[in-house]
Amino acid sequence: MFQKILIANRGEIAIRVMRTCMKMGIKTVAVYSEADSKAPFVAMADESYLLGGSRVNESYLNADKIISIAKESKVDAIHPGYGFLSENGSFVQKCEAAGITFIGPGSDVMEQMGSKIAARNAMKKAGVPIVPGTEDAVTTADDAIRIANKIGYPVMLKASAGGGGIGMQAVQSDDELQKAFANNAKRAENFFGNGAMFLEKKIEHGRHIEIQILSDHYGNAVYLFERECSIQRRNQKVIEEAPSAFISEATRRKMGEIAVKAVKSLHYVNAGTIEFMVDESENFYFLEMNTRIQVEHPITEEITGVDIVEQQLMIADKQPLAIRQEDLFINGHAIEARIYAEDPVTFFPSPGHITTFDIPKERYVRHEVAVAADYDVTPFYDPMIAKLIVTGNTREEAIERLRGTLQSYHVGGIKTNIPMLKKIVFHEAFENGDTTTAFVPTYYVPIAKNGGGNDDGRS
Repeated sequence: MFQKILIANRGEIAIRVMRTCMKMGIKTVAVYSEADSKAPFVAMADESYLLGGSRVNESYLNADKIISIAKESKVDAIHPGYGFLSENGSFVQKCEAAGITFIGPGSDVMEQMGSKIAARNAMKKAGVPIVPGTEDAVTTADDAIRIANKIGYPVMLKASAGGGGIGMQAVQSDDELQKAFANNAKRAENFFGNGAMFLEKKIEHGRHIEIQILSDHYGNAVYLFERECSIQRRNQKVIEEAPSAFISEATRRKMGEIAVKAVKSLHYVNAGTIEFMVDESENFYFLEMNTRIQVEHPITEEITGVDIVEQQLMIADKQPLAIRQEDLFINGHAIEARIYAEDPVTFFPSPGHITTFDIPKERYVRHEVAVAADYDVTPFYDPMIAKLIVTGNTREEAIERLRGTLQSYHVGGIKTNIPMLKKIVFHEAFENGDTTTAFVPTYYVPIAKNGGGNDDGRS
């Protein structure tokens, strides 16, 4: 097993990886930007090294500097977390050239899955159902309009590279598509260095459901059931739960078996997630594959008892999977709420100084936290500052516990999305499991726009 690993990430995921490393007796190396010099993850690591300036291209995207530090600190492996370089094939190649194990899949499959167009075609070849759409990049708005009319509105315009909802937009008409195409292609080019776009038929009243898989070097693979991630704002997840309250046991098994078939066809190694869109009749269609650990992985850990980071490390160490599919069972229900430093009305980031940070400590609560009191949230990175995970024996119990926990969760000095989260989890539609991707635009009315109360979004 590895003696020392470098974590090429920041915030709560860096702390999460360090926690498992400590459990396994592995030393950790943190890398950090100037803006993160006082961050909790820096102090937690056994060794810490400054990467560079505050902006991501000066620090967390500086692959050569990260490799240099990895060599200097004599690590065995690099864990990329999520985001940043976690799905960058050239970074994987640099790790391989330096003789450092990358904790994730190989660069070839990563690059294939990193292009949503290539991923769609690979999944189609593997027999995975895909949403009707384009098989090649769409280069002009006129071509997009022609294809959209063939597919039928509404359609989803998507960037082939990247994620996080960037370069993605639902469109209802030729006029909307004409306006959206250039803007989204430009955003994709700016964020990912690739402006290639494609179209998919939009599944109305759909659910975003993903299957967590683990696959080793020897052809063994298992699925750790599903997560429902349908409640999103601007195509970014807000609340996730496991298992889904919607799909049947038969659909769950079918989705899992197809996910395993897909990763085996790709010769995929390590943890990964295959995301599906599921319609009202439980028909499911491939959306994309994430070749890394997911933000929402804790809810899967809570219902299965499997430490996914530990499994990542063991697989990267070329140990065979010790878990068999028949050993896995769903135990209870888990819900994750992402805590963002953002205005709950506009969804704009809200950086600033955290004056107080009081979080509940109940036995059924798990926290993955990137901040603390007397800490500055900077504008340089994603505004997620923490994840709140609540478990229960049933979905009803988990919801009740989540409601109580959010009532006593207080972050002072900055705006957060906690008022939004409260409105969602107290809504009757959420309680009834009516959690489609249309939930936020259908049911969420920001307090300031509704005229109710004097809550300014601070919590």
